[in-house]
Amino acid sequence: MANSTLKKIALYTLGAFSGIVLTVSVQSYASNKSGNEALPVQSIRTMAEVYGQIKANYYQDKADTELLEGAMKGMVSGLDPHSEYMTKKDYADLKESTSGEFGGLGMEIGSEDGFVKVIAPIEDTPAERAGVKSGDFIVKINGVSTRGMTVHEAVKKMRGKPGTDITLTLSRKNADKPITVKLTRAIIKVKSVRHHLLEPGYGYIRISQFQERTVQALNDSAKALVKENKAPLQGLVLDLRDDPGGLLNGAVGVSSAFLPHNVPVVSTKGRDGKDGMSLNATPEDYMLSHGNDPLKGLPAELKTIPLTVLINSGSASASEIVAGALQDHKRAVIVGTQSFGKGSVQTVLPLSNGSAIKLTTALYYTPKDRSIQAQGIVPDVEVKDKDRLFESREADLIGHIGNPLGGEEVNGNTLIEDKPSENQEAEKAKEQADKNKKQDDKEDIASRRIPNPEKDDQLRKALNLVKTPDDWKKSLGLAATKPAPKKDKEKSE
Repeated sequence: MANSTLKKIALYTLGAFSGIVLTVSVQSYASNKSGNEALPVQSIRTMAEVYGQIKANYYQDKADTELLEGAMKGMVSGLDPHSEYMTKKDYADLKESTSGEFGGLGMEIGSEDGFVKVIAPIEDTPAERAGVKSGDFIVKINGVSTRGMTVHEAVKKMRGKPGTDITLTLSRKNADKPITVKLTRAIIKVKSVRHHLLEPGYGYIRISQFQERTVQALNDSAKALVKENKAPLQGLVLDLRDDPGGLLNGAVGVSSAFLPHNVPVVSTKGRDGKDGMSLNATPEDYMLSHGNDPLKGLPAELKTIPLTVLINSGSASASEIVAGALQDHKRAVIVGTQSFGKGSVQTVLPLSNGSAIKLTTALYYTPKDRSIQAQGIVPDVEVKDKDRLFESREADLIGHIGNPLGGEEVNGNTLIEDKPSENQEAEKAKEQADKNKKQDDKEDIASRRIPNPEKDDQLRKALNLVKTPDDWKKSLGLAATKPAPKKDKEKSE
């Protein structure tokens, strides 16, 4: 008993002593800082006191490194949903995954309310084929709850050897019970650009993710469409729906394909609105290395023909940069529903002990100095997707950064409310509808491979706009082409 009491006193003293040491060192550091930027000495003293209480009273003896790493994780993750602390092993895993092949499921994820949330499944991957949808919560991974799990930790659990199986438990709006899906990991090699000639003279290009070769692939698709059409194109639909983003230079290159040379595409601003980088429609700003321009030989008409861009709540980050740039320059009519609203820049900063932090360091701005953050891109022509039951956006994420320019943030919402059944016949009808919905989901995946305006309201509207230049110009806010005035015969006589 006496030994236990002495131990507690010693540990309490350790906590108090740590507080004193931290106070002295922090005060010394704070005295060297200019202006009124004093560090929160009392808060740091309290932190040391909490540490001492844990060491003294917690039912298990926790290692100091474990406690301090937990404190650092909490400090960084509390900033916003996209910042996080990575241990030495986490950082090594990140570098390995970005430099080599790995088995994965194929989806962009974020964090909301302590759970992992799907921003958008990537096209033609195990996640999309299993029916994972934008807005789904991943509540369990192989039976383990994701409550409190960081995005990086969830990614690590879902990645693995190609060919191995994994089970996800999903929570979906309007679903009566959790949905369990079994997926098989695969090497994620996404074909980021596809094309299709919708009808003579009018093309369709789909970008599912911005990758290293996306700009070159866009050029290849445009050339293939012209070849198939046997004449220059008269209009084009660019589909960025459910595109979770990717490489920034890809967004600049895709924007450059449709914009005049050297016009602004995107800029960033850091702390206190301080200007960061500014990227224009020029090869120097979208080429990763010296070599041939990936847009060399691009069909000239892409700079002038009517262009529409399809977006929805799954369009995030790089896809929002493209939509924003083309909208600001009045180069394209944006069709669909409001985009996700991820307008923040994350930078991985290595630390001296081999760990690192992924930190939000700036916000993106469109050419007209609009911030995408928590608001997204508002379409010029809104067309809702009747098959999309729920929309999820950046503003839904707990701790998200607000838009620095003010204005109303845009949350996700339920688009179609399920009505309760009144009798057994209605229950049977609902069961049949669920079966039909599953079949429709499979057909929807197939329709993304071969776009069909007859079954896609958003695509149909986008195509009709490029086919009627006056309506297209009107949607852009430009004057429509006026017919030549007729001569007044009476006055001329």
